[in-house]
Amino acid sequence: MTASANPQNAAPRPRPLRATAAQIRSALSLYKVAAILTGTFLLLLCVEMIAKYAFEYQLIVNGFNVSLAVLIVHGWLYVFYLFTDFNLFTKLRWPLSRFLLVALGGVVPFLSFIMETKVHREVEAQLDTLEATGPRY
Repeated sequence: MTASANPQNAAPRPRPLRATAAQIRSALSLYKVAAILTGTFLLLLCVEMIAKYAFEYQLIVNGFNVSLAVLIVHGWLYVFYLFTDFNLFTKLRWPLSRFLLVALGGVVPFLSFIMETKVHREVEAQLDTLEATGPRY
């Protein structure tokens, strides 16, 4: 019995994309910005939490609580990060597990930078093969 006749041994076919290469590149660029901003503010938030709970120190400038501002900004950037992750998820037809793994990048320190590099490399490779095969539409 050949490998093509046995569906268990056959290589899984990639899912068809739901967007053009230009739309995916645009979504990828937006994701990159979101990942870098969210990761940076997550690191600032970690520093702020260590200062607050280990050293009982909060940064307040002219009555403005900078520590609270970092917390709020990271929260909204994480929402933006999830939006960009979902945008790629729908365009590239990722499995749900991939979406959740990328979503963890906004709450695990340094993971957003690692995931951004990995996602960018994989999507660019996928787009290169898509462009080599010709237009979809």
